[in-house]
Amino acid sequence: MATHSRRALLGAGLAVAGSGLLAACSTEDAGSGPHDGKNHSPGPGATPAGYVSPDGPEVAAAERKRGAGSVRKVALTATPDRLDLGGRAVNSWSYGGELPGKEVRVTAGDTLALTLANHLPQATSLHWHGLALRNDMDGVPDLTQRPVPAGASFTYRFAVAHPGTYWFHPHSGVQQDRGLYAPLIVEDPKEPLAYDKEWVVVLDDWLDGVDGSTPDAVLAELRKGMGGGHGGMDHGGMDMGEGGMDMGEGGGKSAGGTDHGAHGMGGRAVPSSGGTSRPGGPPRMLMGATSKWLGGDAGDVDYPYHLVNGRAADDPQTFRAAPGDRIRIRLINAGGDTAYRVALGGHTMTVTHTDGFPVEHAGTDALLLGMGERYDVLVTAKDGVFPLTALAEGKKRSGLAVLRTGGGTAPGPAARPGELDGRLLTADRLKAAEAVRTSVRRPDRTLALDLTGSMAAYDWAIDKKPYTPSQRHPVKAGERVRLSFRNRTTMWHPMHLHGHTFALPGGGPRKDTTIVLPGRTVSVDFDADNPGLWMIHCHNVYHSESGMMTVLGYRKQ
Repeated sequence: MATHSRRALLGAGLAVAGSGLLAACSTEDAGSGPHDGKNHSPGPGATPAGYVSPDGPEVAAAERKRGAGSVRKVALTATPDRLDLGGRAVNSWSYGGELPGKEVRVTAGDTLALTLANHLPQATSLHWHGLALRNDMDGVPDLTQRPVPAGASFTYRFAVAHPGTYWFHPHSGVQQDRGLYAPLIVEDPKEPLAYDKEWVVVLDDWLDGVDGSTPDAVLAELRKGMGGGHGGMDHGGMDMGEGGMDMGEGGGKSAGGTDHGAHGMGGRAVPSSGGTSRPGGPPRMLMGATSKWLGGDAGDVDYPYHLVNGRAADDPQTFRAAPGDRIRIRLINAGGDTAYRVALGGHTMTVTHTDGFPVEHAGTDALLLGMGERYDVLVTAKDGVFPLTALAEGKKRSGLAVLRTGGGTAPGPAARPGELDGRLLTADRLKAAEAVRTSVRRPDRTLALDLTGSMAAYDWAIDKKPYTPSQRHPVKAGERVRLSFRNRTTMWHPMHLHGHTFALPGGGPRKDTTIVLPGRTVSVDFDADNPGLWMIHCHNVYHSESGMMTVLGYRKQ
C-alpha cells in the first residue's frame, strides 16, 4: 500500500496513478449515471409497484442535494492475473495486477467517475462499501444494476459526501474472496486530526489458487453441509485462537521507504498467461475454530494464508517512520470468513474512527475487526522495529506487517505481541463523536430480522428465507428506522447495511457493519434519507451467497 505523509495530503489535490489505475481531476458537471451509452438499469419488473426504483427521480433528487464537486476520473481493470503473495505465486483475479488494488483517494464533496473494464471470464460489479451514494451506483447485480458482462465496461459516477475509510469490491457471487478489493480513502477537507504519516492496512484471508482451491469450490464444499452440527457444537466460549503461525516460504526485501518484499508494493502480478486455478483443491471446511470474543464458533473456512497488504507473514510489508512520528493507521478487514484481532507490538492505539465516522477517542492494546469493518487509530511511534500482527481469531494463524523506525531484527512470522492479550476494544464500547451523534428520537418503524441457518445444512438466511432480489422490507423517507438483528444461530455474523450508517445503542458509534454474536440481539437505528433498494446482509461471503441477504426498499411517497 502507498505511504502518505500528512503534509503531502494537505497539499495540492492528489492524483491517483499506477498500473491499471489512472486518475485525473477535472471540473466537469457531475452528470447522473453511466457514460457508456448502455442501459444498466436492473431490468423490467425488478422494482415492484409502489417502491422507489434505483434509477428513479427520488434517487436523482437525493444526489442533487449532495452537490457536484470536482470530478475525479479513474480507470480500473478487473483481470485474471498471476499474483505474488510474497515468495509464492497464485492464479487469481485482481484490479490492475495489484493486491490489494491501488487505493482510490478523493476528497469529500468530489464526484467520483470510475470506469470499470471487465476483462474477467464472467460478469462482475463494484460495491462501494460504507458509502451513502446514489442507489443506481451501489453495484448489486439484478437489484440496482445489470451485471457488467465479460468484455464490457461501466462507469460508476456519484457524489462522495462523507470523509472516512472505505473500500470497494464485487457483489457478484464469491468474487470478493479472490483478489478483487481495494481501499477508497475519502479525505476530510477540514481534517481535525494532526499526524505525520498515514498507513493504510488491508487484511485478508487467502486460498484462491493455492493447491487448486477456488472460492467457488469452497462454497460448493460448504453447501454440502456437515450433517453433524459444526454450527451447533457447544464450544463453551473457549478461545483456541493461540499461536499465530503462518505457513509459507521466505522472500526478499527492498531498501528504502516502504518494503513490500522482492516484488514491490503489495501482491503484484507476475508473468503468466493469466486465468484461474483448476477447480477443487483440498478440503477447506474448518472444524473446531472457537473464540470467546466471537461467542463460540469462529468460522467455516480453513485459509492457508492471512495477508496484510497482499503479503504473507514470512515476507511482510515494512512501513518506515521516524521515532516520535504520529501515524494514522487505517485498518480494513477485506476477508471472506475471518475476524482479525489486531495489535501493534510495543504500542497502544488511540481509536479515532470506525466505519468512516469519528468516535470519542479511546485507548486500547488491540482491536477486533469483523469482515467489512474499518477502524482508524493513531499511534506515536517508538524507536525500533515492531510487529503489526493480525491474529486470525480462533484460527491459529496470523498475518504480519512491520513498523520500522530504527535498528533491530525484524519480527518473525509467528510474532505474537503481548498487546494481543491486553485490552481488547470492540465497537459496543465506543461512543460517537458529538458532531456525528444521532439525535435522540423514537423509531417510527422497527424491522426485526432473524438471522437463521446452521452449518449442518448450510442454509443461512434472514427470517428463514434465502435471498431473492424481489424481497422488500419497506421503509419511508424521513423515518427513523430500527433494525433489530436477532441471531438465532450458533455462529457470529457481521451484518452490513448498504447506503446508510446506523447508530449502535446508547450513543454508540455510527457504523455500517456490526458483529452480532450467537444468540444475541443487536438493535441499531438509522435515518431513512437515501431512497432506493438497499441490501442488508452478512459480510461472511459464504453466508451471504448461501442466502443471508435481504432488501430494504423505500416506498414511494
